[in-house]
Amino acid sequence: MTAMVIGFQVLLPLALLAWLFFLPARNGAGFILQAAGTGAMLFALARIAQWAVPVWWLPWLYGALWLGIVVFRTVGLRRGDLPLWPGIAWGWTGLALAVLLCAVGGWFGTRALMGRSLPPVEVVDIANPFGPGRYLVGNGGSNAVVNAHLKTLDSSVERFRSWRGQSYALDFFGVGPFGLRADGWQPADPSAYAIFGAELRAPCAGTVVAAEGSMPDFQVPEQDPVNRLGNHVILRCGEAEIVFAHMRNASVSLAPGDIVAEGDHLGEVGNSGASTEPHLHIHAQRPAAEGAPPVSGEPLALRIEGRYLVRGDRLTGRVE
Repeated sequence: MTAMVIGFQVLLPLALLAWLFFLPARNGAGFILQAAGTGAMLFALARIAQWAVPVWWLPWLYGALWLGIVVFRTVGLRRGDLPLWPGIAWGWTGLALAVLLCAVGGWFGTRALMGRSLPPVEVVDIANPFGPGRYLVGNGGSNAVVNAHLKTLDSSVERFRSWRGQSYALDFFGVGPFGLRADGWQPADPSAYAIFGAELRAPCAGTVVAAEGSMPDFQVPEQDPVNRLGNHVILRCGEAEIVFAHMRNASVSLAPGDIVAEGDHLGEVGNSGASTEPHLHIHAQRPAAEGAPPVSGEPLALRIEGRYLVRGDRLTGRVE
C-alpha cells in the first residue's frame, strides 16, 4: 500500500506538475492540451484516491500549484509568437501524451463524479452517528471507482453473497491535527489514529438486533479474517438495519432487544475484525433472511444529515 500511495499520490502528481512547469509545449495547441491533460489527471486522482494518507488537503495544494503554473506559463508564452501546432516530432509526442492524459483523467474523473449520484436502491436517512471530531470518507459512493464495497454486489461470487448487505457501505477515517489521520505513516498502535476511541451514537431510534463487544483491537495491520465485523452493533430502525463494525473492545454495553433513542451512546470506534487500521464501517440493509449471515440482506444507500457522502467528503461530528 505504501508504494502505491507514494507512487500515485505523491510522485505522479509532482511529475505532472514538473512536466507542465519545466517542459511547457512551445505551441498553442500543445500547451492548451498539456494544461488540460495534467489538470484532468490531477482532478481524477483527487477524486478516486483515498487521501487519508498522506493528508486530505494535498489535492487542493496540487490544484493550486497547477493553476499557478498555468497562469505563469501562459503569461510567459504569450510574450513570444507561438505557432499553433508543433513543428518537430518531439512536439507531436508531447501533444499525443497530453491527449492521452485528457482521455484517462477525463474518464476516471467523470466516473468519480458519477459515483456521487444516488444508486438505484432505497435510501435511508439517518442522523450523524459520530460524537465530537472530524471525519473523512475513505469508501463511499455508487460505483466501484470510489467505493470498494460495490464488489459484493456480484452474486456470481459465492463468498460475496454473505456480505451483500454492505455493498453501499461507508468507511470513515479520523482527521487529526494538520489533517493527519494518525501520528505517523502507519503506526502499529491503534490509539495513534485520530478516529480510535471516537464516540458513536445512535443515528435513529430503534432496537438492537445484534451486539458484540468482547473481541480484541488488533495492532496495525493485523486483522481477523474470520470474525470480519469485529465488535459491532446492528440497529433496526423501521424496516432497515444500520450496521456499525470494527468497534472498540469493551466499548459496547448494549444487548439484543435493547431500545435506543436517537443520540444514545452505542460505543466507540476501534480496530477489531477485518480492519487494516482503525476506522468505522457503517452501512444500511434490509434484515437478513432467517438463518442467513447477518449482513447478507438487501443493500440500501445511506444519507447522513441529508448528504450522500462519497470518497473524499468530510463530516464533522455532533457537538452538544
